[in-house]
Amino acid sequence: MKLITLALIIGLNSEAIAEPVDIGSRRELFVDRLLIDQLDGVTLKLHHPVKAPRPQSPLPIRHMMTVIKKGDQFQAWWRGSDPAYQGDKHTGHPGETVHYAVSQDGHEWEFPELGLHEVAGTRENNVILAKQPPFLTNFTPFLDTRTGVKPAERYKALAGYPGPGDKRGLKEQGRGLFAFVSPDGIHWTKQGEVIPYQPEWRHAFDSANVAFWSEAEQKYVCYFRTWTDPDRLRSISRTTSPDFQHWSQPVALNPNRPGEHLYTNQTHPYFRAPHIYIALPTRFVPGRGDAPEYDQQDVNATDILFMTTRAGSSKYDRLFTHAFIRPGLDPRQWKNRANYVALNVLPTGPAEMSIYHRSGDRYVLRTDGFVSVNAGSEPGSLLTKPLMFSGSQLKLNFSASATGSLRVEIQKADGSPIPGFTIQDCQPVMGDKIDGVVRWKNNPDLTALAGQPVRLKFQLVECDLYSFQFDR
Repeated sequence: MKLITLALIIGLNSEAIAEPVDIGSRRELFVDRLLIDQLDGVTLKLHHPVKAPRPQSPLPIRHMMTVIKKGDQFQAWWRGSDPAYQGDKHTGHPGETVHYAVSQDGHEWEFPELGLHEVAGTRENNVILAKQPPFLTNFTPFLDTRTGVKPAERYKALAGYPGPGDKRGLKEQGRGLFAFVSPDGIHWTKQGEVIPYQPEWRHAFDSANVAFWSEAEQKYVCYFRTWTDPDRLRSISRTTSPDFQHWSQPVALNPNRPGEHLYTNQTHPYFRAPHIYIALPTRFVPGRGDAPEYDQQDVNATDILFMTTRAGSSKYDRLFTHAFIRPGLDPRQWKNRANYVALNVLPTGPAEMSIYHRSGDRYVLRTDGFVSVNAGSEPGSLLTKPLMFSGSQLKLNFSASATGSLRVEIQKADGSPIPGFTIQDCQPVMGDKIDGVVRWKNNPDLTALAGQPVRLKFQLVECDLYSFQFDR
């Protein structure tokens, strides 16, 4: 199936799907209900990241953080400021800077002296951009994975700050997002304005505006800050481009709950299932927390939420509306705008993925471990909607207790078990594996079922199931 057709199918609301979903050999996670038909005695469980030991050389406490993994190396960017700048410190001021760091393991960081810009009277620093107001307040880079991308444009970024206040009716150029390109993520060239400010918007772009090349959609995608009207809630819109220069009419997604501010969105393709986009927005709650060094109007509390969307979709899925990462015991995390995470969830080990917090801490999760189908000591089951696959074997990411196990039945689209692939035929799947293979009696090859509409029935006891994938 062509990627663009696939993107349209998997982006549809699951209630509107009449035909089986062709998942091919893609890995599927249980982060939405696209493939879920029935839950019986099991629940969907959100797993919370755990703070790793503090690095000896952590990333600094800064806003607008991006972390990218290229090959075996990790790269990070963030917004800083020139301490020698004596002017007004408003957002987008001339003293804002962008800094750079690298890591070989994703835990300990190095801060190279690049000598590119004089800051605080010296070039012995890791500053890669300086004196470019207002573009450094929300500079958000990404690694362009598009086949055939020009070497000089391997890295790209969007940046731009339109200034404060209500700008409805404003048609002035230069207040939108501008494109930046780079061969290495260090030396950048600013191009022109590519996503202009829309006169119907009250306010926009005043946060991280994230973009990436979507392999599933075969186009560039940008999720950016807008504000709802008349509620004036921080929210999210989406636009796409075939060339990073010409962008579609933005669509407001507005995934907010009543009265809820979503300060950033951090939407990006999940590295093991890039047709699924993970979003980790900051929830901003005015009037709570502590901000002793700020005006009373800046008293707020923040935490991190978990949302997803799929390639081609014009909505977010929110299976869970409670916090994904709480502020925690540290009083500093209850102060003004204290909880943000960097753009991108990245693999930092065979069974581990990491989320980088603005505090300099690294949070870890099991690979694929955002959400599981969770069963307790009584058996339960999940039945999928009709789907089609390609491949010869089924692999699962699961974790069972000492007495727990999992079995899989393959059914016809009408729900009748397929002989040789019943629950009774399935050998119990036990243990704890990232890619455990399911086997049935006589070890039948699944190739004969590939391309046919089928359902999967997962039967679990004391087990968490995180993902599944058919492959060869």
